[in-house]
Amino acid sequence: MQQTFFTSKQAADITGCTLRQLQYWREKEIVVPAITGTGTGRSVYYSRSDLAALATMEYCLSVGLTFDVAAMTLQRLREKEPEFTNSVSLGRFMLCWDSKERSLQLVEFDWESAIAWLKTGQPVIPLWLDQIHQGLASKLVS
Repeated sequence: MQQTFFTSKQAADITGCTLRQLQYWREKEIVVPAITGTGTGRSVYYSRSDLAALATMEYCLSVGLTFDVAAMTLQRLREKEPEFTNSVSLGRFMLCWDSKERSLQLVEFDWESAIAWLKTGQPVIPLWLDQIHQGLASKLVS
């Protein structure tokens, strides 16, 4: 099966990221493209899996997370759900405030837990991978 790759411009258009964000995330090794050129004027190409990671990072930033927290969330997601960048991954997670750790924790989404957190005034940020993949799929079709 042949894999499709996307230029930085295409990846930015599909995910809603800016070219500068892609470059910065590449430099910080947050999302490293599948194919990276060398030398001046180098070309980089992103795989569909890379697009899912980019879209996840962009989502985290769009809900108000700082760069560091978004990058940490992406790393934790890679640890908890290694296949999250594949469209077969339909997991749903949420970020909840852990007062003991004094940080946001990535846990599997559960309606009752989310409501309980909200009732205590704690933030809950949904991270639904199926929605991220669905958004990517719709942009790839058009």
